[in-house]
Amino acid sequence: MMDYIASHGLDIFTTVLGLVYILLEYRASIWLWLVGIIMPALDVWLYWSHGLYGDAGMAVYYTIAGIYGYAVWKYGKKHNQKEKEELPITYMKKSLYLPTLLFFLAAWGITYYILITFTNSTVPLQDSFTNALSFVGLWALARKYIEQWFFWIIVDAVCFYLYIVKGIPFKAGLYGLYVIIAVAGYFKWKKMMKKS
Repeated sequence: MMDYIASHGLDIFTTVLGLVYILLEYRASIWLWLVGIIMPALDVWLYWSHGLYGDAGMAVYYTIAGIYGYAVWKYGKKHNQKEKEELPITYMKKSLYLPTLLFFLAAWGITYYILITFTNSTVPLQDSFTNALSFVGLWALARKYIEQWFFWIIVDAVCFYLYIVKGIPFKAGLYGLYVIIAVAGYFKWKKMMKKS
């Protein structure tokens, strides 16, 4: 038992951090960004050691994006936001749909090309898909768009499958739980949005 825990120690620890992260995100707490800096920094090694090079690269991005997300939530402004009011939860403007879709498709294609050209990834299509959609999801989260939950539901479901296939059981379980929490998070944020 101890050997199993030792061999999966980083997986277990980052899974615990992931639970803390998603609960803070569910509550729309700015502290999610602190965990969102530490956890992905550790995930870089975890994913790289399991051949998930796209996810390892994405974890580097998440670490940097954690700093950006904190800054936007702390200092960012939206149209009609009152002075000293917290960044409000809103819907994405319809004018952002097409640029977001185009960015996602470009990011998916570029990431796929990198994975098939420079790595020995056995799941380049899925790995690049989740990475590209995660770029979009993290941006939408940083802007506090409620649609971010839809992006994460898809990413989390695909990652759940990938991590089972790649032998990262605790992270797989976490992402399975993420799907459920993302659905609940959408309804929680919708309620919070109506109150404000």
